[in-house]
Amino acid sequence: MTNGLQNISGTVVLAGAGKMGGAMLSGWLAQGLDARRVVVIEPQPSNDIRALAARGMRLNPSPKDIGNIAALVVALKPQAFREAGPALKPFAGRAALVVSIMAGTTIASVAEVCGGNVVRAMPNTPAAIGRGITVAVAANTVGSAQRTTADALLRAIGSVEWVEDESLMDAVTAVSGSGPAYVFLLAEELARAGVAAGLPEALATKLARETLAGSGELLHRSDLSAASLRQNVTSPGGTTAAALEVLMGADGLELLMTRAVAAATRRSRELAK
Repeated sequence: MTNGLQNISGTVVLAGAGKMGGAMLSGWLAQGLDARRVVVIEPQPSNDIRALAARGMRLNPSPKDIGNIAALVVALKPQAFREAGPALKPFAGRAALVVSIMAGTTIASVAEVCGGNVVRAMPNTPAAIGRGITVAVAANTVGSAQRTTADALLRAIGSVEWVEDESLMDAVTAVSGSGPAYVFLLAEELARAGVAAGLPEALATKLARETLAGSGELLHRSDLSAASLRQNVTSPGGTTAAALEVLMGADGLELLMTRAVAAATRRSRELAK
């Protein structure tokens, strides 16, 4: 195992195996965490989760049957947490470390509902292919060993950044948590604009998809800033410059993105109430 997973002593309990919880589980297993050291708490398990149970992963056992618990990872929908959270107390109490990836759910809320020393984290959906970015903040009660455990669990699905100020998490949610949707919307709209310009729909869709995927990979691999890469594509007086004049105008992408991120930040704060 890599990325510190081999140093985790005990069982990892995952509460909620939906898209993000399932992505985390896939990352752990792909990096060598033994399925027999994982417990999933999921009332409606998918066929994939049931198949993992056949490999030794435990599904919905009683807390007393688990043994030593290294961490409880809570990947429930925030709206479901208040109702389902109290049932997690026996796991949280024995694990001590609770890692929450629920949007808009504060450290204090998690501790109040199910207890434990809480790490609040916000991953994003590229975690499903090991290319996520997660930002995490730890409660003052989280010790260095617990923080290392949380970091290993989160790093299995991509990069991890730690912050000290929990109030930053709402903006983090708006930028990276929700950010993949903005990129997918750009692909949709670029394809639509291509069709409007006369391209066949299938070709416009492929061009938009491959252009965003390739540009994202170039940005990932390059040491240059996004602004520098943009400038490298833009010849003065050329076609790209003509398009960017529209996108960077007074009512262009800068204003729209600022408003979009602000709206998502507000909503994250509302979810915490």
